[in-house]
Amino acid sequence: MSKVLVIGAGGVSSVAVHKMAQLIASGEGPFSEVMLASRTVSKCEDIAASVKQRTGVDIETGAIDADDVAAMTELIEKVQPALVVNLALPYQDLPIMDACLATKTDYMDTANYEPIDEAKFEYKWQWDYQDRFKNAGILALLGSGFDPGVTSVFTCWLKKHHFDRIDTLDILDCNGGDHGQHFATNFNPEINIREVTAPARHWEKGAWIESPALSHKQVFDFEAVGEKNMYLMYHEEIESLKTHLPEIQRIRFWMTFGDAYLTHLEVLQNVGMTSIEEIEYQGQKIVPLQFLKAVLPEPASLGETTKGNTNIGVIATGEKDGVKKTLYVKNICSHEAAFEETGNQGVSYTTGVPAMIGAALVLSGKWKGEGVFNMEQFDPDPFMEMLNEHGLPWTVEEMEAPLGF
Repeated sequence: MSKVLVIGAGGVSSVAVHKMAQLIASGEGPFSEVMLASRTVSKCEDIAASVKQRTGVDIETGAIDADDVAAMTELIEKVQPALVVNLALPYQDLPIMDACLATKTDYMDTANYEPIDEAKFEYKWQWDYQDRFKNAGILALLGSGFDPGVTSVFTCWLKKHHFDRIDTLDILDCNGGDHGQHFATNFNPEINIREVTAPARHWEKGAWIESPALSHKQVFDFEAVGEKNMYLMYHEEIESLKTHLPEIQRIRFWMTFGDAYLTHLEVLQNVGMTSIEEIEYQGQKIVPLQFLKAVLPEPASLGETTKGNTNIGVIATGEKDGVKKTLYVKNICSHEAAFEETGNQGVSYTTGVPAMIGAALVLSGKWKGEGVFNMEQFDPDPFMEMLNEHGLPWTVEEMEAPLGF
């Protein structure tokens, strides 16, 4: 039984802490205590109140500026957690990792680091910590969300149990929920818009293939959602999967967007509201995208109004015993069920549950190591088992043919 320190108080954090508290209440472990800290203490207190009401478990709360390495170090030394679970912004990954190094504390996150002044998504900065974490005798688990995270585990589980070799991999992320807003994002607006407006990249035959953002569209019929337009995008698990499973000849990531969302986004881009370059306004320096984030609905507030399902999975084509085949493994998550259980919508739920699972596997010793690791470097079986047990059940099916695009 171990204490964890969770940093960040958004929807994902709320789900993860609720799920940790469920295990504490059941007495099943491996969590003994949870402390939740964020820049805004009132958000932590709101989550703690919901957790107390739903599970009867008390969660300690506190204030922290995750950009401040000295303050983070001091907090870790005071709390003495076995693991720091970083559910803050991707900009804050490196300061939190520095604090974990200073205190020799295991680290985990759900998304790779990206610099605040550049829309650049890659693992280089965190992979560069490999020797320092190894020499300190501690572990850093990167990307224990859904994508990245579960999608990598799905891939490795397919390779372990169903393929001798995977040749192509397509990751399909569909949010079929409707929140009733004219324009809103289901996770942090700043991160969401930076991802969507960045050039698309996929991995093919040993090279990156780049194309303009949202320039490649396909229609796909998603179970429990229906036909949706999905667009080729870059996502960080492509980089880690092509590194750790170099046999895969092509890796693509697809995400669905509605026409109304894309129309609003195009207008916002055209008038400069998605820019991350500072401008001067009434004698103050502001970043347009950060201002836009401030006026958009808070993703955590969308839970009560969001209806419908998410459908996220991977389609792999490869060979087993000389026979080529295509398998599709996926999870379908109900927004309404997620809200009823944790008070959060399904997008937060599908990231928060894997965050809890990754933390549980590290604390229980089922996943262990010294250095920096991605999800696909560990045994997928215990993770897949816990997905079924904790609200994200999955299915696997054989497709008649590979994707035709």
